[in-house]
Amino acid sequence: MARAGLTTERVVRAGAEMADEIGFEQVTPTELAKRCGVKTASLYSHVKSAHDLKTEIALLALAELADLASAAVAGLAGKDALIALANVHRDYALEHPGRFAAARFRLAPEKAAASAGIRHAQLMRAILRGYDLAEPHQTHAVRLLGSVFSGYVGLESSGSFSHSSPGSQESWTEILDALDVLLRAWPRKK
Repeated sequence: MARAGLTTERVVRAGAEMADEIGFEQVTPTELAKRCGVKTASLYSHVKSAHDLKTEIALLALAELADLASAAVAGLAGKDALIALANVHRDYALEHPGRFAAARFRLAPEKAAASAGIRHAQLMRAILRGYDLAEPHQTHAVRLLGSVFSGYVGLESSGSFSHSSPGSQESWTEILDALDVLLRAWPRKK
């Protein structure tokens, strides 16, 4: 990225691209400044600190993923919505591994409350309404889905499933079928 026209948005996008290339944990202001063709001190006019840079990349990733998920589940319900949401997470993680890792970055409470993370929870809860889950079961189910989506794609992207049969796609399909069965059997609203 050339120095001219450097903005906070461009810095954050460059950081997100860097995260996808080298890993989210490896993104630093010093390395990003080199990529942007500026001195590290100049980068700090766009982000306050390394933590701020990572926070902004996380917010970008959460927003991108929420937009994709909203579009994927629009008009769907039940198992179809569950599969669409799961596939969006998996596809995003495989296409943007650094951003997917960034989406799990721990945010300060005020940042989290204003982030697209809220949209993710709302999407999951909307899907779970189709399964008629009562609280606190709905919260437990949101956590289960997040764990499965993040855990599976984390293992898959690290190559954990590449050394045995069946292939990871077959397992993913079976896991989603099992999640649907589990959600249908979960305690109902009273």
